[in-house]
Amino acid sequence: MTTPGRTSPARDVDAVADRLLSAAIHLLRRLRVEDEALGISDPRLSALSVLVVAGSMRIGELARVEQVEPPTMTRLVDGLERHGYVTRVPDPEDARAVRVEATPPGREALLEGRRRRLEAFASLLAALPQKELAQLSRGVAALERALGSAG
Repeated sequence: MTTPGRTSPARDVDAVADRLLSAAIHLLRRLRVEDEALGISDPRLSALSVLVVAGSMRIGELARVEQVEPPTMTRLVDGLERHGYVTRVPDPEDARAVRVEATPPGREALLEGRRRRLEAFASLLAALPQKELAQLSRGVAALERALGSAG
């Protein structure tokens, strides 16, 4: 028997998950404006970030990481290459294959995009009272722990 006005722990988890997911989606939509200022589409920016963080890789590997088909990734890489953000280099393990790697301008564009998003997000957070900011900080730490245990 449950007490009136109380919810079960499972329902609490579902409600928090629903609110957090919704907030994350709204946050990403708001910050996407900063990415649009760079002139790089979301899929291209995502692929570029993988290359900057993980290093060079074959298009098939990049497609798997980004969860798209290789022909789609080839088109994305073609666009990034046209803008000078990536280059194709010979694969040292297989002379018939190539790897894709971020160029210095690609790294700079990614870092500039991150800087813009961080600045926009920080300005949103700066409007919060200190107590709420501290609560949010504890919530982020908890989320990081949850993500670490889920990986």
